[in-house]
Amino acid sequence: MKPKYLIGIAIIIIFVVFGALSFRKTLTPYVSFEEARRSGATVQVIGEIIFSQVKYDIDTHQLQFPIMNENKEKMMVVYSGTKPANFEQADQVVIIGRYENGVFVADQLLVKCPSKYQGVIPKDSR
Repeated sequence: MKPKYLIGIAIIIIFVVFGALSFRKTLTPYVSFEEARRSGATVQVIGEIIFSQVKYDIDTHQLQFPIMNENKEKMMVVYSGTKPANFEQADQVVIIGRYENGVFVADQLLVKCPSKYQGVIPKDSR
């Protein structure tokens, strides 16, 4: 084989490997509360919001609240950013971030509102 073909194949392989590794870094797995506490990596966790303990500081834009999983385990979440507009209507929240110093520090907050996915009955069909 000619050297220019070998160089071309090597460059293609390097780009494929680089692309695969870059794509792998963008994946954020869903994990349990225990795995989130142990991993120290950026992960996704889902849980129910305990609204009676929600605290939001308007000046610092810091939202603090506990979430509870299906096993009734609780984990405190701290999110620095604007509180989502539909936060109070959410039944669950997906938090993306990492567990640090006894709390889950969320980089992103995705609220799951059941009313958003319910069908609307048209007035004509009533």
